[in-house]
Amino acid sequence: MSLTAPKALRLQIALTGKVNAGKSSFLNLVTGQETAIASAVPGTTTDVVEKNQELLPIGPVTWLDTAGFGDDTELSVQRIEKTRKVFDRADVILLVTDSPLADETEQAIIVEAEKRKLPVLKIYNKADTYTAPADGIAVNSLDKASRDKVLVQLKSALLRLCPDDFIHTPPLFGDLVPAGGSVLLLLPIDKEAPKGRLIMPQVQAIREGLDYNLIVSAVTENRYAEALAACKKAPDLVICDSQIVDFMTAHTPPDIKCTTFSTLFARLKGDLGKFAEGAAVISKLKDGDKVLIAECCTHHAVEDDIGKVKIPHWLKEKTGKNLQIDFCAGRDFPDNLSAYRLVIQCGGCMFGRREILARINACEAAGVAITNYGIGISEMKNVLPRILEPFGQVFQDYKMAKNP
Repeated sequence: MSLTAPKALRLQIALTGKVNAGKSSFLNLVTGQETAIASAVPGTTTDVVEKNQELLPIGPVTWLDTAGFGDDTELSVQRIEKTRKVFDRADVILLVTDSPLADETEQAIIVEAEKRKLPVLKIYNKADTYTAPADGIAVNSLDKASRDKVLVQLKSALLRLCPDDFIHTPPLFGDLVPAGGSVLLLLPIDKEAPKGRLIMPQVQAIREGLDYNLIVSAVTENRYAEALAACKKAPDLVICDSQIVDFMTAHTPPDIKCTTFSTLFARLKGDLGKFAEGAAVISKLKDGDKVLIAECCTHHAVEDDIGKVKIPHWLKEKTGKNLQIDFCAGRDFPDNLSAYRLVIQCGGCMFGRREILARINACEAAGVAITNYGIGISEMKNVLPRILEPFGQVFQDYKMAKNP
């Protein structure tokens, strides 16, 4: 992948530590650029600074340079809150310190990372002024000549610490199709997609099919029947946009496996089983129950927007109940979820796996069910069993959740 790789496919590395420990200087050293402002003035870093880098052999990474803990300026509360939210996004925590011993603030960072099962790599900055312990990397971030040496040590450490689900990225659908098989993508022209381009899940599906050496075809719904008839051999899997899932299931022979892009992303980015269990709650919603619809991106909503318009309509149609529906977008996910009966999360194509898992964990801790757009829509349209059938055990668990 190149520097243009989507943010969600990058390893997210958070730089944390006390004010003035040298986080920004370290970022400038490893990127070889003046990416962040480095200053002796406390609180120089305000918003999270993001920098993409190709860090071979690991691949594309995103550095998240945060505000330091211990800032006593007027904006410190807001800065520290943004720093804490980075823990939801990060795959690895780099703790930058200028002392051989962790003080109370640094220990709190370590504890927070351990609570979230995030690996921590200690960066002993200004190590020319003291003897650094052997449990981290000793650097002098102002010594530009040391960059190559530091990068070698950093890459070695990250390869040890990278989460398994990053090193061994779960397949989107490659394991659902036999070797040499074929996949047919049923694609509506999405009004919210940039003109003349496909949306990210569709692009990733095409790439995965090519990576697995499969035959990948694409068609819009108005020529779907014609495309199936033209196949000498039936496709091994049909994948559609969730908005036309009822059309696909109605027009796909029962012996052909089919599912949705959003269902595939539920497995790739989160926990397919949890999302399926959450979908089973939809039919149990009651008058007055609160539902949160959570978007990852902040696109401008069109007239028939999937999150703002269609899902609320389909919920009402499915349940017949008077529900209270709230919305959130981007990273404005509520800290307190206890008022909600159900969260319906979008496919998460713009987020990393860890961030979606953090939302699932937050819902589980609050006792709130969570599903995602594709699985929820399939449930609302009464076709979820067909969509989950390719996933074996998840399909069985869903049936148990529906009829305990």
